[in-house]
Parts: sequence; C-alpha cells; structure tokens
Amino acid sequence: MKKTVCVVLALLLALLCGCGGSKKAAPTRGEVTSEERQFAAPADGDLIAIFTTNLGEVRAVLYPDAAPMAVYNFVGLARTGYYNNTMIWRSQYGFAVQGGDVTGTGTGGSTIWSNNPYPLEADANLKHYAGALCAAFASGGDVTGGNSQFYFVTALPDSVDQTQQEQLAQNGYSESQIAAYAAAGGLPYLDNTDTVFGQVYQGMDVVDAMACVDTQQDEEGNDTWRPTEENTITIESVTISTYPGPTAEELAAQSESSDAAASESASTDGEAVG
Repeated sequence: MKKTVCVVLALLLALLCGCGGSKKAAPTRGEVTSEERQFAAPADGDLIAIFTTNLGEVRAVLYPDAAPMAVYNFVGLARTGYYNNTMIWRSQYGFAVQGGDVTGTGTGGSTIWSNNPYPLEADANLKHYAGALCAAFASGGDVTGGNSQFYFVTALPDSVDQTQQEQLAQNGYSESQIAAYAAAGGLPYLDNTDTVFGQVYQGMDVVDAMACVDTQQDEEGNDTWRPTEENTITIESVTISTYPGPTAEELAAQSESSDAAASESASTDGEAVG
C-alpha cells in the first residue's frame, strides 16, 4: 500500500507541476534512440541503485568501470544506510535535484575514505544528459573533490539548442553525442567538471516531479532552490542490487521485515536491560 501511495503522489505532483503555485511544467520526455551508453537498457547483472522516496521510486544503472571511486563511495555509503531518510535539499527546475547530505543543508558530506574527497572521473563516454546521476563536487580551500552528495540532471529536452550543438561539434563531441544532447537535453558545460557515474532508466517522471516542487525564497526574494517544508522530498532508502533487481513489492516486503526485526531486537534489548 505504501508503494501505491508513493506512485499516486508522484503522478499527482507531476500533473500539478504545470499549475498552482509552482507554475513549472513537467516536461514530456520522449524515448531517446541513441548508440550512447547511457541510453542503452541495462543488462542482466549490471549494478543498479534503487532510490525509494516519498514521491516514488527511481532506478539508475551505475558505471563502476568508468567512475570506480564515485561508484564505490556511493555504494559503500548506501549499504551502510547513510542515505536513509535524507532530504533532497536542492530542487532547481531545468537543472538538477541534489541530495546525499545527512545535514540536509548542502554544506556537508562524507566518503568511505575517512571523509577524504576523491578526484574527478570525467569519462569521455559519459555525459550530463538529462537523467544522469552525478557526483557533486565541493570546493573548500585547496581541497576540491567528491563526497556523498549526488544529483540527477533535470535539464529540459530542448535545453541544448542549435548554437550549443555547433559549439559541441567544435569541441570534439561526436555526432552521436550531439544528437543525444539534442534529443534528451542536458548540461554539457559540466562534462569536465563533475563525475557522471550512473543514469536513470526507470522513474524519470519521479525525478521531474522532484524538480517541480515549490521552493523557498530568501529575504530578498531570490530562489534558494530548497523545497518548502510542505514539499519536503525524502530519500527513504537507497538499495544497491544487480539488474533487474527486486520489484517494488519485494522491496516493500524487505523493508517491513527489516522494521519488524529491528522492533523485535529493540524489545528484546529492553527486556534484557529491565
């Protein structure tokens, strides 16, 4: 029942994006036919991440061969429950939705390497197309690198216009990459700045719903891109599996089983202490 409610909420939110207070129209994304890796269906056994959120479920395939440090860090943190019940603290329509900071402020982050940052892994075959799962890099003093924060690219389908496509051609992008950007939209100016380590293959409508929520403004009326309290987006859990992975129903059953076990353990501990 919980999963059904989440899906309904995601659909309702997607419908409401074009009206009401936010006035953000949820994009219509057609299927992209491309030879680029990020638009290929996952193969059996591929590493995937399943994001269970209060707006619905998002599934992304991961690329450990192309971005090993970003993937290992993300997977390692996810398996410890690091991302459970964290917030999407940035929801910027037409750009990205970002989370992975347990403080919920966008100023924190951690890594599996004693919190030391890891370097950029800009693979020439992975680009910031809409739906890309990317490592958010934080700068501080002389240290620049990735941590636990990540974002989904929510660029609109028409975001890479003809002028930009011509610039990509001049910068050595292949015809296939340019065509993919033209069809899917994206943020090509981040290709050599942040690491792409995954791609959404299911649940992009949920990601778009995240990008459509109302966000807060500061005292001067500038958008902070932070969802309002009424529109809080919660990442309930991140499950690491291999494609095709468990169904939503199986995930729900696993969650209920884990909750029951935790409750029983707490009860037993309480009796022992008493």
